[in-house]
Amino acid sequence: MERNARDDRARRAADGQGLAAVAALLADRTRASFCLALIDGRAWTAGELARHAGVARSTATEHLNALVGGGLLAEERQGRHRYVRLAGPEVAELVERLAGLAAPSAPAARTPATLSAAGREHALARARTCYDHLAGALGVALTDAMTARRLLDWTHGLELTPAGRDWLAELSIPLPAPGGGGRRPAVRPCLDWTERRPHLAGAVGAAICRHAFDAGWLTRVGTTRAVRLTETGHTALAHHLGLRAMP
Repeated sequence: MERNARDDRARRAADGQGLAAVAALLADRTRASFCLALIDGRAWTAGELARHAGVARSTATEHLNALVGGGLLAEERQGRHRYVRLAGPEVAELVERLAGLAAPSAPAARTPATLSAAGREHALARARTCYDHLAGALGVALTDAMTARRLLDWTHGLELTPAGRDWLAELSIPLPAPGGGGRRPAVRPCLDWTERRPHLAGAVGAAICRHAFDAGWLTRVGTTRAVRLTETGHTALAHHLGLRAMP
């Protein structure tokens, strides 16, 4: 009994130490801004992130080494070039949730410093990527439409229904193999920090987002993670989900 109690205390201490280490990594403003930028799901270079955060490249490299060492970022090398990306969807979810907690109010309730800042905020609130799935008003509207058509069911936690599987098959959107070795769930709710309501994440959310880009339904807005529905996208979502009034 006493030995078990000691083991439990040791595990709790180790867990607390690990949590504190992750919190310390994100407590720095520059490192936090890097992680927020990387939520777009793409790989960035140290130079790009340095310009984004307004710091020297040497400073950016030092921070990136800490984030990679802490397991929040993964690096890829192509020749002499080094790219970094978020280590996985679970890191993106953590950063997105913390951003939501940090936001004092929805973007519409704040007064942006400039017109260009206002435009960026509205574009992000309207439609954006959250790592590899859709977020913003568009992401929530898509989730609501799938729920209304009984493609998703929330009775016992979020689930993809048989009708939802058929719908994905009709669109040739691949489903994750049931009981696969990956830890990522097929569907998962992700709290949208601008809408304050859940949008669809998980492997299915990522597959839908990927299909929307591949089919030309979406296009990126500049270098941000904001996206815009194309005319093809408007037509497709109206046809496949009955979504006519798009954000």
